[in-house]
Amino acid sequence: MSQGERERGELLQVAQELARKAGVITLEHFGSVLSCEAKRDGTPVTVADIAAETFLRQEIERRFPGHGILGEEFGSTNPGASVRWILDPIDGTRSFMRGVPLFGVLLGIEVEGVPAVGVAHFPGLGETVAAATGRGCYWNGRLTRVSTVTDLAKAAILTTDPAPLLDDSMRSGWEQLVRQASLARTWGDCYGHALVATGRAEVMIDPILSPWDAAPFLPILQEAGGRFTDREGISRLDGGSGISTNGLLHERVMEVLSGRD
Repeated sequence: MSQGERERGELLQVAQELARKAGVITLEHFGSVLSCEAKRDGTPVTVADIAAETFLRQEIERRFPGHGILGEEFGSTNPGASVRWILDPIDGTRSFMRGVPLFGVLLGIEVEGVPAVGVAHFPGLGETVAAATGRGCYWNGRLTRVSTVTDLAKAAILTTDPAPLLDDSMRSGWEQLVRQASLARTWGDCYGHALVATGRAEVMIDPILSPWDAAPFLPILQEAGGRFTDREGISRLDGGSGISTNGLLHERVMEVLSGRD
C-alpha cells in the first residue's frame, strides 16, 4: 500500500467518524417541523444545519489545522491548503424539516485539488456509504458495487424533483428516459446517488447541484464501479449538476438526455 493510500485511508476513517457524530446532532432536531431562514438562493437553513457544520469545522480545525474547509453554511477557510474538506451538514433540508429520513451528512475531501475521499451518512436510516480512491466503496462497512444492468428498460432512474428538469433543456430527454426505464422515482437529494453506488438504482440525475452537494460522490461512484459527471459528461464537483450511473448505462443516459437518441 502506498503512502498516499494510507493517508486517504486515515482521512476516510476520520471523515466517517465526524459524519456520524454530526448525524447525532441532526437527530436531536429531527422529527418536528423546524423554523428556518432562507439563504440568498432561497433554500432553507435550520438550527440543525448550523449546529452540525459548526461541530464539523471545529473538529477538522482541531485535528487538521493546516487543512482548508468549504462548507455550505459558513463558506471557505484556508483556501490555499493542499487538503480541503467540503461539507454539507444536511443535504435534503426540506425532507429533514418534514421528518423524512432521506437526508444526509456529506463530507468530501480533495487532495491537491483532486476528489479523494467521500462520505455520505444518513442518520435517519442508519446507513453510511464511504470511499477513498484506491480503497473501494463501503456501505455500512462492507464493500459495495453498482449494479450490472446494461439495458435501460431494466433500470431504475431517480431525481430529486422533476420540476427543474421539466423547465430545463433536458425536458424531452428526461421524459424519454422515464418512458424507457423500468422505474422512475424521486428518491432524491443525496440518497439517490447513494442508491446508485450501492446497486439499488442505476441512474440519479440532479440538474442543479452545488459543490458541497456533489463532494462525496465522485470518489464514491468511481470506487463502486460507476460514474459521476456533470450534465456535460465531465467528472467534476463544480459543474453545477450531477449525474450518477452504474457506468454501464452512462453514455446511453447522456445520449437520451441530450436529445442525441
